[in-house]
Amino acid sequence: MRPVSLVLFLTFALLAFSAGHILAGLAEGESREQKMWVREGSSAVLPCHLSPRKMRKSLKQLPDKTSVQWKRHGGSVHQESHGVLEVGYSGLQKTALLMKPRVSLQDSALHNGNFSLRIDPVRSEDAGLYEARVEYNSEVHSCHVELGVITVTLSPPNPVEENELLLMSCNSSYRGSLVEICWFHNGDLGPTSRTFCSLSGALSILRPAMSDAGSWRCQLRYSDNEIISATYDLQILGFDGPTNPVVYAAAGSAAHLPCSLSYLPSSFQMNMVTAHWSHLAGGHLQDWDIFPNLSNRSFPLHLPVVGPGDAGQYRCAVSVSHKTISREVTLAVVTVTPSIQGPVSEGSRLLLICSLTHSRGHEHFQWKHLGSVPTKSKLAVATPQNLEGSSAQMGPILKIPRVSQKDTGTWECSVYGPEGQLGGVEYELQITSAQVSSPPGIFSGQVTFGLTLTLFLLLAVCVVALALQKRAQTPAFSALEGMIGVPGPWKSMKENQKGKIQQTEC
Repeated sequence: MRPVSLVLFLTFALLAFSAGHILAGLAEGESREQKMWVREGSSAVLPCHLSPRKMRKSLKQLPDKTSVQWKRHGGSVHQESHGVLEVGYSGLQKTALLMKPRVSLQDSALHNGNFSLRIDPVRSEDAGLYEARVEYNSEVHSCHVELGVITVTLSPPNPVEENELLLMSCNSSYRGSLVEICWFHNGDLGPTSRTFCSLSGALSILRPAMSDAGSWRCQLRYSDNEIISATYDLQILGFDGPTNPVVYAAAGSAAHLPCSLSYLPSSFQMNMVTAHWSHLAGGHLQDWDIFPNLSNRSFPLHLPVVGPGDAGQYRCAVSVSHKTISREVTLAVVTVTPSIQGPVSEGSRLLLICSLTHSRGHEHFQWKHLGSVPTKSKLAVATPQNLEGSSAQMGPILKIPRVSQKDTGTWECSVYGPEGQLGGVEYELQITSAQVSSPPGIFSGQVTFGLTLTLFLLLAVCVVALALQKRAQTPAFSALEGMIGVPGPWKSMKENQKGKIQQTEC
């Protein structure tokens, strides 16, 4: 009995040792089938590596005579195979016409034991079972990878515009019975799980906004509890920055109106992008054509000098291929109007009125004397109560009751909003000294009075002399004397004058 038991023991031990070597050889020569899912349009790497034990036997580097052949079966290993990529001992590479140039080997030298197949980009028809056969040193190594493809479809296709109805659908090459499809945005379910988890799989976004851009994950659940998911990076063609931007600029300064795309589709070249600005001012439409900026997708409008007449809404329209998107940009101009034009005399009362065109209603203003410590006379925060009867739309008012030399210099009116300082305007105040005249002296006053009195007397004498001369030369006056009779004294006086005249004639 003992020899028989010993023989049986040795027999089973030899069988176990042989089976272990056979299984180990299969494990190294045959790799287990792997499954992987990728989204259509992305890249996939089908893994195939030699085990570390095999690499140690090859002195960490494979010989030059190594060949690799990748084949694809339609759905299983039993279906007819089609060549995908083959690299012979000589290094000659053969690629299937339908997959060229989308396929390549991770390690083209074939010396490091990495024979993984890279497909970029993946198409829906690439789904199937892939088999790799590696030959080196009269040994054979094989890999099997099942590739599944998930397709995410957009309607309308890229580029997706803001405020344009968007439908996102999701399906896969899996042959099971679909139970449910869920959509996740940035790792979370959508606003309502009722609409984001459904059997149809279509996700409807009525008015896409820039907040809807980002990572969306589509998760498909089948009746056999197979769960497949894919991630899609949704990009929305729009503009950077706020929806209705407002640019604040001081009158007399330059203004830059922004217009920058959120992204530029890689499938379009810059020569397919055009930008156009327009502005309706005084009943006339102004137009500007802007050349694209290759570095930052920006199409700003530069206005060298702006005034109140330039304020208003400007429209930036950008055409990308066959699609055109536009946005409105508002230019608000800040101005200062003084109550006294030009230089201001010292001691005068001065009002500086800071006004803003196209106000949004939440701005407030602050006056500051630059380069000096604010005091009650130099700093005033204008509110509607300061306007003293003026209408609120005239803007804030800085009051200086009596202008002095310390008020000379630059005054700044700053415009603030909830987000901080929005803009401002500066006003240069020039002050002239008051002219002081000396009081008149006593002597100069007397001279002036004497001259005036002398001129008055001379004028009176001339008037009387002219009147008497005209009266004496009038004939009607003598005739009137004879008719009415002249009194004795007056008549004798006339005769005496007449006798004197005759004596003078003799």
